[in-house]
Parts: sequence; C-alpha cells; structure tokens
Amino acid sequence: MTNFEVITLFPEFFTPYKKEGILKSACSKNIIGINVYNLRNFTTDKRKTVDDKPFGGGVGMVMMIEPIFKAVEAVKKNGKSRVILFSPRGKKYNQRIANRLSKMDQIIMICGRYEGVDERVAKHIADEEISIGDYILMGGEIPAMIVIESVARLIPGVVGTDKFLKNRTKNVNAIEYPQFTRPSVYNNWSVPKVLLSGNHKKIEEWRDKNKKIF
Repeated sequence: MTNFEVITLFPEFFTPYKKEGILKSACSKNIIGINVYNLRNFTTDKRKTVDDKPFGGGVGMVMMIEPIFKAVEAVKKNGKSRVILFSPRGKKYNQRIANRLSKMDQIIMICGRYEGVDERVAKHIADEEISIGDYILMGGEIPAMIVIESVARLIPGVVGTDKFLKNRTKNVNAIEYPQFTRPSVYNNWSVPKVLLSGNHKKIEEWRDKNKKIF
C-alpha cells in the first residue's frame, strides 16, 4: 500500500478530491491512502502561527521551519519514504519521476504558501524539490494533486489492468495515440475507417504510426 501524506494549510482542498472517482475506489480498497494534515496543528502558540517576516527584510511572509519539521516527524514512518517540497526552482516533474515515486511506500508532500518556505526545509527536511512547470502558483496543493494522480495510476489495481498500464506507459515515456468513440460521424467529422474495420492488426499498426511519446 502506498500512502500519500499531504502537509498543507488548506486541508479542505482535498476533501472532495478524495471522495470521487478512481481515487475514492483505490482508497476504499486499501490500495493507496491519502492522508491530509493541517500544518497549524503542529504549532506551539495559541494563534497557531506558521509564518513570519523574512530575516534581512523583504516582501511577504515566510513559512516557518518548526511546524513543518514537527509535521514531517509525526507523519514519517519506517520503510521506503520520500519527502517532497514543491518549489518553482525544483526539478521539473515528469513521467520518470512519477515512475520512481510509485515504488515508494510513503510520499510526504509539503505544500508551501505565502512568499516561500524557510530554506532549511529544503536543505535538511525535504529529500527533493519538485516543480510542475515554468510558472508560479499560489501554493503546493495543486502540485500535490498532480503527483497523487500521476503516481497512483501506476500502482497495480488502481486503474485498469497490467496490460493497460503497459500499453499506456513504456519504460519512462508515456504513450498517447488518438482515441475515438460513438458516433462514428458527427457534424461531418469522421472516425478513421481502420478503427471501424475490426482488423486488430491494422488497428495496432495505425496506433503505432499515430502515437506520440512524451
């Protein structure tokens, strides 16, 4: 069983996310677990403070190291575990990383907010920093969902069959070919005739010719 542990200031973002579709089914079958932790529960003051002004001055607030450290320590278990900090400067997320993470027993994700996270989190707590693209978001919650979606689908039993996964994922590259369904003609837009032929050999040849690897 693979456990996704999400440390966030906005746990309510994940409430509907866990209760729908394939992820809900995978969780109910104990194939995966999605556990969400409110960072404010790991603070020590009455105001549940998680951020402060940056040393040396500057714009905005910085998330403090102490509650993050305590949260990770409380969540982390024995076994193959990986702690991820989402950051615009991190390594660009791709299928290769998703494949690697799918071998983990536990994936702990730190969702940043505000101006940033105390640098000591990246240096001493996180195993790696990950970016999902060349743009800046307001927080790490959406990146966490992307990691959960892309990793969970690689875990046996979550989606389809082993054959399905092999067809959709070759080595570290994802394979896509055009897909069509009924009706065969709509608004004068037609499905390629070969896909309607019933000739599986020709269909496979067509898919090989039209697939894209990324």
